[in-house]
Amino acid sequence: MWQALYDELRDLRFVVIAIALDKSADDARPWIEKAAPTYPVLIDTQHVVADLYNIVNVPTALWIDERGRIVRPNDVVFGTDTFKHITNLESARPLAAVRAWARGETSGFAASEMRGLQTLPTALDQQARAEFGLAEWLARHGARDAAARHFVRAGDRPDGAAISRDAAGLGRRRPPLLSPAARHAWLERSSSSARPTRVAA
Repeated sequence: MWQALYDELRDLRFVVIAIALDKSADDARPWIEKAAPTYPVLIDTQHVVADLYNIVNVPTALWIDERGRIVRPNDVVFGTDTFKHITNLESARPLAAVRAWARGETSGFAASEMRGLQTLPTALDQQARAEFGLAEWLARHGARDAAARHFVRAGDRPDGAAISRDAAGLGRRRPPLLSPAARHAWLERSSSSARPTRVAA
């Protein structure tokens, strides 16, 4: 779906940038090769993007305009309805919103509105990230048992959803970052805006 969206909108200076949060490039490579995207795909083995943008679930999308400004906060977004029966999230409305934004039919949120919609990391979120960082370091230096304990601790924290699935395979899930009201506000919003140059999905 992301390839089709990129192909449809790239003449409007729209770019999809996919980022895999995986333990290694080898873990992500088969999925990337099978998809064969023509847009950039990055592999973040250190979860730097998750830390920078407070991503706790995958798949997550955020919209960044040509000035490098986040105009839609990170939120769980699916390119298809494959998991709708589990998540109760439809793909059609968010994808229609992306199309409208890329065409300049809808604006992004103003900086003041963005701050109100973003979920900032809590002390527990930061502890989960610290546990994950320590676990990664321990694993790279051969202390696998100690690393496993810290991966589990990272997964037990509120911010541990993406971490636990990636590192410990625990499958825990945190609710989406945007409340239903905030998601509705974004999808219903309509006015002109600068055209985008990037979307991370």
